[in-house]
Amino acid sequence: MKTRKSAVAGMFYPESCHDIKAFITHFESQIKEPTCTIVPKALIVPHAGYVYSGYTANLAYHYTASKRSDIHCVVVIGPSHRIYLEGASIALYESYHTPCGEIAIDLEYSHALQKRFSFLSFHPSAHEEHSTEVQMPFIRHYFKHVKVVEIVYGDITHGELSNLMDEVLKEEGRLLVVSTDLSHFHSEEEANELDNHCIQAIQNLDLPALSNGCEACGITGIKALVHVAEKHHLKPHFLDYRTSFDRSGDASRVVGYTSFVLG
Repeated sequence: MKTRKSAVAGMFYPESCHDIKAFITHFESQIKEPTCTIVPKALIVPHAGYVYSGYTANLAYHYTASKRSDIHCVVVIGPSHRIYLEGASIALYESYHTPCGEIAIDLEYSHALQKRFSFLSFHPSAHEEHSTEVQMPFIRHYFKHVKVVEIVYGDITHGELSNLMDEVLKEEGRLLVVSTDLSHFHSEEEANELDNHCIQAIQNLDLPALSNGCEACGITGIKALVHVAEKHHLKPHFLDYRTSFDRSGDASRVVGYTSFVLG
């Protein structure tokens, strides 16, 4: 298998490039430019359907593209939703299919990471994963000539994952993308309270607070990034928070979404 085929096109985001571009054009039309001066080395982005969390994710990619022209590789790390996984799986394909064209996978770097970290293996079924895939059309749009690395994690400690992130962040020209949604299926009021706790913990780079009341499907990834942020002198800048209520109108069971840039 040479290509990582799309698994959730037509579900989480459109199957046609034209429709993806229409989404991004719509998101761009609503942006108020952030005032911060951070040059991003890492992003925290959501991974729900574009109709729910696409604007929140797009903000991070749009901002990063405006600040960096040196990116040659984007490493996308997200939690496994489909299968149980010990450690993490790294995509050892040659390319990544999106409706707007193929993205080359940095296979040489992927093999190097796999060799360095014993918890990295390759399970093709782990890569039918939306937490990482929904990021790829944004990457294809904003960073035309980059290569990507896709890592899907399961049963792993944040310490192990932070060692991997440390390695990625050491190298110039790379961008680290950490994918997570926040709380799931609480009322809007409860979600806002829970999610604000997470957002404050990220803003303060407060690792203990993330272990005490933060609900996120990608909590291990967030913890790993917060853990390694101080070493790399990364400062977080909050971009957006919203819930599915903004689109569904149903305040009884919502999912929370946020985005940050760190640099």
